[in-house]
Amino acid sequence: MTAEPRATPHGGPVPVDSGPSLAPPCGLGALWAVRHGESTANLAFAAAAASRSTEPVAGRDRDVPLSPWGVRQAEALGRWLADQDRESGPDLVVCSPYLRARQTWHAMRESAAGRGVPPVETVVDERLRDREAGVFELHPPTAVQARSPEEASRRRLVGEWHYRPPGGEALTDVALRVRQFMTDLAQAASGRRVLLVTHDGVLLALRHALAGIGAAAPGHLPPVPNASLSHWTPDGRTLRLRTWGDTAHLAGLGPTPS
Repeated sequence: MTAEPRATPHGGPVPVDSGPSLAPPCGLGALWAVRHGESTANLAFAAAAASRSTEPVAGRDRDVPLSPWGVRQAEALGRWLADQDRESGPDLVVCSPYLRARQTWHAMRESAAGRGVPPVETVVDERLRDREAGVFELHPPTAVQARSPEEASRRRLVGEWHYRPPGGEALTDVALRVRQFMTDLAQAASGRRVLLVTHDGVLLALRHALAGIGAAAPGHLPPVPNASLSHWTPDGRTLRLRTWGDTAHLAGLGPTPS
């Protein structure tokens, strides 16, 4: 059975991953995973939901930058990093290649450096990219509904975990690449304390992959707030989820701008 992680300060109780499962062995010393800070596409999607806009966001998903608020969130993550003990905090960072994730880590690194934190070894891995939306890249749900109502209906029918947009990925596909990434990471970075900087879909897939063989597909996908931290610790053989979507480090920023 999977262990029950503690409640997060700002996200409520962490849902328990129910059912028996065989968690994979993992020799990492610790694992943290960060969702990037608020992006301009996050803002555009929220605006589309409010206005019922049917227009897609211009550009490529991998080029979407952080919003000014997202930069502030990332700087707060840097202050969290500076507060970690040098002997137990992250000693390796693996980042998504997408711009918003790289900007998140850059702002984190600069904020932490200003507080005396030495550079942390950093690599970029393509497998930490966001879920690919195919023909609906950067399409808010209102745009998908207007342009392809049959696909919007199919998405509701099969559920978010299994839905694969034309030319894109289901979260089950993301889980496959994330599972292989974790296998490779455990071999290449055995004993190291690793921080991932990535995306909400990758985090959901990571949680499922680390729950192990036999873990049930999530019926309800738990939220992953922007600039949140999730944390796994070793139990002697594998990694166990301790916190999910923690945003306590953002408390000093005040209310999110409307």
